[in-house]
Amino acid sequence: MKLHRRRQSKSEEAIAIVIVMVAIFVLTMMAGVLAYSMKVETTLAIHSNNEAELQWLGRSGVEYARWILAAQRSCPAEQYDALTQIWATGVPSGPCSTNSALGEVEKEVHLGHGYFTWKISDHESKWNINVANEAILQQALLLMGADSGDFPQIVGAILDWIDPDDHEHVGGGAESDYYHGLQPPYEAKNGPIDDISELLLIRGITPEMYWGGVSTNHGGVGAVFQQANQQRTSRLGTEGAGPAYSVGFVDLFTPLSSGKLNINTASASALQLIPGVDAQRAEAIVGARVGEDDGSGITGPFRSVEAGYLFNRVPGLGLEVARQIARFADVRSSTFDVEVEAHVGSTTRRFFAVLGRSPNPRDVQLLSFYWKFDK
Repeated sequence: MKLHRRRQSKSEEAIAIVIVMVAIFVLTMMAGVLAYSMKVETTLAIHSNNEAELQWLGRSGVEYARWILAAQRSCPAEQYDALTQIWATGVPSGPCSTNSALGEVEKEVHLGHGYFTWKISDHESKWNINVANEAILQQALLLMGADSGDFPQIVGAILDWIDPDDHEHVGGGAESDYYHGLQPPYEAKNGPIDDISELLLIRGITPEMYWGGVSTNHGGVGAVFQQANQQRTSRLGTEGAGPAYSVGFVDLFTPLSSGKLNINTASASALQLIPGVDAQRAEAIVGARVGEDDGSGITGPFRSVEAGYLFNRVPGLGLEVARQIARFADVRSSTFDVEVEAHVGSTTRRFFAVLGRSPNPRDVQLLSFYWKFDK
């Protein structure tokens, strides 16, 4: 009897210990959830308190970029746009930074309780996709290393996406009837491309072809229409990993520009879209524009695209190729991307803008503005 009572007592003690342990576990979990909730609330409160200042910093950064572009355009000693200038490097250099307000330009600007950094790039460093003809598009595909058998279909599909009619391009293409059969279905644009990522919606253009050598882990339009992309590639017989492209559409084209390629900012790849400019000539152009401008016009960035001037500046270019460059290129840029990163405490926000610069030196217009919340 006593043995039975001892066993019962030990059993009750064990149950009590288990109950206590469960209670401790539950309370610990509740405390953890409460602590996490308080941390989230605190973070949200910090973000909320910094919201107004972040927006002012972002807008100030865009205005700062507008001022830089206007001041650069006003400088009579640098009647060109180049990658060696302040707007592209953030580092004061060249004639315009001497005895000028541009000499005080800072890459990191502190205001109030925070600061912003800025980055400016020009759209004229790439070819305008909306004015590219069949020959230019074929040259782009050749440069990328795409299968030549796919050229007619892809080129036709791009032209069909942009042109206003519903008639498929001769030799290949795609209009709304084709895109209606995809999942999800959608219409052909039948108008100018507004964002270069629209190319990912066009028949035959894969994410690898679009992004080139950096075609991994990209979302956006490509992710949303992944199934449609798979359908397009399978119908063209290119489903699978596909070839590795050293350069992509995003490296060569833009939807916003004057329509002329700036030979002072264009990459060697983009320069090869100009008829007659091969890899060797493109590298010669890039090599000829490097260095500081000494005021003579024969060193540093190009001051003109006049055929005789280019013929004398670039070794091995040839007069006929120089004439082609004079037809398709310029030394000025008029459309710019601005990225501003604003910081207040531990909160960061990125702001994006597109600026358009007119012939009037002081007229730099804000064409678009938006922001992304990072953390």
